[in-house]
Amino acid sequence: MLLYALKVTVSAVMIVLATELAKQQTWWGSLVASLPLVSVLARIWLYIDTGDTAKVASFATGVFWLVLPSLGLFIVLPLLIRAGWGFWPGLIVGCLVTAGLYDLELQLLPKLGVKL
Repeated sequence: MLLYALKVTVSAVMIVLATELAKQQTWWGSLVASLPLVSVLARIWLYIDTGDTAKVASFATGVFWLVLPSLGLFIVLPLLIRAGWGFWPGLIVGCLVTAGLYDLELQLLPKLGVKL
């Protein structure tokens, strides 16, 4: 239970740190948010929990491939906001575009011989 509390605390601190930094200086908040901290922490927690390096490697490969469609949100949201859309509609459309890109990639990867 203590390890679980540590996981939640460390993960939450990273999110709060990114948003607090972004309030002061968006560049620093962007830097912290762009770091693969969640992926690194998840790999650490997975290894601590299982001790299975093959599982960690498989997880890392899956993260690599699934980061690609997530970039859709980072492209679409600022474009829509700059085009006059509000934050919430832009976020919703950005999420829908990202979901569509995930679906497309998950259909294409097996055809390319990539197994997640």
